[in-house]
Amino acid sequence: MSLYENLCQLPLSSELFCQAIHPSEPIVAVGLSSGHVQAFRLPAEEEDDNVGSDDDDDDDEDTTTLSALSNGKSHIETQWRTRRHKGSCRSLGFSADGDVLYSAGTDTLLKAFSPLTGIVTSKLLIPTHNDLPDHPTLLHALSPQTLLLATDSSALHLFDLRSSSEFGAAKPAATHRPHDDYISSLTPLKPSDASTSGFAKQWVTTGGGTLAVTDLRRGVLVKSEEQEEELLSSLSVDGFSTRAGGTGEKVVVGGGNGVLTLWERGIWDDQGERVVVVPGGKAEGESLDALARVPGSREVVAGCGDGKVRIVDLTGRGVRHVLRHDEVEGVIGVGYDCYGRLISGGGDVVKVWAEKEGGAGASSESESDSDEEDSEKDSSDSEEEKPQKKRRKGKGGAKGEGGTPNGVIGFQGMD
Repeated sequence: MSLYENLCQLPLSSELFCQAIHPSEPIVAVGLSSGHVQAFRLPAEEEDDNVGSDDDDDDDEDTTTLSALSNGKSHIETQWRTRRHKGSCRSLGFSADGDVLYSAGTDTLLKAFSPLTGIVTSKLLIPTHNDLPDHPTLLHALSPQTLLLATDSSALHLFDLRSSSEFGAAKPAATHRPHDDYISSLTPLKPSDASTSGFAKQWVTTGGGTLAVTDLRRGVLVKSEEQEEELLSSLSVDGFSTRAGGTGEKVVVGGGNGVLTLWERGIWDDQGERVVVVPGGKAEGESLDALARVPGSREVVAGCGDGKVRIVDLTGRGVRHVLRHDEVEGVIGVGYDCYGRLISGGGDVVKVWAEKEGGAGASSESESDSDEEDSEKDSSDSEEEKPQKKRRKGKGGAKGEGGTPNGVIGFQGMD
């Protein structure tokens, strides 16, 4: 068996609303209730012995050299931090190649900017709904040509990026409405073997108590029966045994009652299997707010409303590991970086975990109570709005200055 250990923690200045992980670099971006967006560069898996003599000439970079568990020479960089939105930052997403970072906030602005500098390259206003602001819930950069944006009104906007600017037009190329409630999750289905682009054309969404499949060209294809429970997160996992004519792909959905439901692709009217992650049912079961697949396996990581991260074996139908992210706040984001390290986010901290050989699974705990200095790079500097978000426990405000100075990040094993 293996044991997960907490390598480090990244304290935040206010409550985390969203996070995004770079596809090929050890960079984590966070969006906060205050409207700030911040980017961290994590240490490489193994750093060169000469890292201490790095002659980086950017003296303004908020960089701290820290003791690492591997060779004692590793550092974390706060690359930039800026007030990106007036109000909260609702969603973040990298482009497929990692060259562009997108954000959407309750100011109903969608922005594109450099993940290395934070400098905005383009922005647009999210369409209204019935002449009222329609706040974003999720975004996904589908391809170099297409970006998807989901909203509170259940709109699924498709933006065409084929232009000299990051946004091809001020209005979406198409809009679908797969649900009656806000869209809580957005998951691509694996393209067919006949696909020439290699990009997903069909997407699974959840909203309220229903699951829907939308074809970006043809619209909403199918919508499930009402499940009598809130569906909050989703993920596609392939490699399952299947009946003749099946694909072996299943969509895993996290509910508000602590249960994962498995839906076989092509059979969308109702769920097929159930895996209890947090017992208690509707009365006491904890919400499963975020999901990620453990690389190369049929296991998923679930970020839960009780502040724990649970790693679930879909084959054995059991919880393998339970990690303690926070004592109070729920986990709203989980994922893996390019080195295979688990990133969990929730409350006012992001934590980095690694799987270590040599022990049975056990709960892991870490504490964090620090803040970062604010270095503004955005022209948006108006008064912060009260955070607006859904399905999150606890409304966190900005922390006071103090705690760990100069953006120092804590590693286990440091003096």
